Amino acid sequence: MIYYTSIWQFQRFSLFLRKSLLCQTMELMDIMKQRRETLSLTQQDLAEMSQVGLATIKDIERGKGNPALSTVKKILDVLGIEIEYRIRQTV
Repeated sequence: MIYYTSIWQFQRFSLFLRKSLLCQTMELMDIMKQRRETLSLTQQDLAEMSQVGLATIKDIERGKGNPALSTVKKILDVLGIEIEYRIRQTV
């Protein structure tokens, strides 16, 4: 029983580590597009659900434009992606 628990915990940690490394190497636009496709949403669907213009969705996925953080948050909420804000201490 302990052996199986250890393997399961190791597998969970490995999955977490892979996801963390993936997020560090992928751009936000790639993550958003991949998640949208995983959910089988079109760009139009995402625009309607997030109440963001279709042109904005297309620009973000192409790496163009400069959307406000509030716009990105609306899109990420629909995609089920959580964004974490951290304030660095620069002393």
